[in-house]
Amino acid sequence: MTNPTGHEIAEALGLLLRRSTRAGLHAHLTEGLGEAVDELTYPLLSGLARTGACSAADLGREVGLDRTTVTRRADRLEEAGLLRREADPGDRRATLLVLTDAGQGAVRVTRERLAARIEGSLASWPAADARTFARLLRVFVDEGPFQA
Repeated sequence: MTNPTGHEIAEALGLLLRRSTRAGLHAHLTEGLGEAVDELTYPLLSGLARTGACSAADLGREVGLDRTTVTRRADRLEEAGLLRREADPGDRRATLLVLTDAGQGAVRVTRERLAARIEGSLASWPAADARTFARLLRVFVDEGPFQA
């Protein structure tokens, strides 16, 4: 029989990863950042901040979208001045997506909002418990079933 802890964690992760949960969170994080930054384009900005310059196909793999969807959403972000396309120095036929300074600023704002929201939700926890949770969550992400 499977350990009930595994089931509890799986259920909590399922709730956390629901598309509706993510969309609501992304809407909060991107509020007021302009029409181009919303729950659809936020994952591209966040993904580019993690990966650095990369192709639409590589970014799609990072954020779980197909290349065509990434390209359409990247068009919106490019028009808004949040990313730019550059020739790939390793393959002149390929194009890389790169965050602009404005795009990096939008990512900074969303990450600050996310950190504040998390800290707010942990405000009633004893500080030692919050630190332990953060440490153990990092271990789970690094060593658990979702490691890259």
